[in-house]
Amino acid sequence: MPVQLQSINEEDNQGEEFDSQQNYKVIVIGDYAVGKTSIIRRYTEGFFTPSYKLTIGVDFAVKKIHWDKELDISLQLWDVAGHERFGTMTSVYYKYAIAAIVVFDLSRDSTFDAVTKWRDDVNNKVSLANDDSIPMLLLANKCDVPGVVIDEEMLDEFCKTEGFIGWFKTSAATDTNIDNAMRFLVDKIIQVAKTTNVRRPRDENVFKLDSPKMVQDEPRQFTEKRPNCCG
Repeated sequence: MPVQLQSINEEDNQGEEFDSQQNYKVIVIGDYAVGKTSIIRRYTEGFFTPSYKLTIGVDFAVKKIHWDKELDISLQLWDVAGHERFGTMTSVYYKYAIAAIVVFDLSRDSTFDAVTKWRDDVNNKVSLANDDSIPMLLLANKCDVPGVVIDEEMLDEFCKTEGFIGWFKTSAATDTNIDNAMRFLVDKIIQVAKTTNVRRPRDENVFKLDSPKMVQDEPRQFTEKRPNCCG
């Protein structure tokens, strides 16, 4: 059975000034075995393992980011099971998310065909306080697999017409574009949070069977990279 979660308590930040410590929830979704767990592990823990157990229900990790001298971020990454039989619980898992990452596997065409299904599922179940859709980033994962073909022009157009903020080709195995993609998304989240009243989850009020891994991200230089579309 899917993991049962308690409701996440929230802070209503309406009318409050933008605080130096921000908590954001991001859901990571897509069909099974596209590499969602591997991407999260690579980003939060810095390593890759070639085999993981099938995610049952939901799992999450927390990334602590020192964004700049005025802003620290606690980023909750919710790893939502991709198997169809877990779909009935997604409304619980999506609650309070400020952004989403949709992942597909470049070596399996069917996972790209499912991308719009996941987008529609998110749009039907969660939105920003002003009723706008939450920003969604598309990751074309497993770009390291021999023989995969990336149609960049098609993906550029797909993002523009289907409402994604951009796309990156990624590989958790070779650590390709993971940090660049996440930094792009976090920058977008900060922009949204400054212009929209956002109700955010608090780390200490999340129920989970095991404590999430807390990873501190020290200040560092990132290579500036525009997304592959919708920039």
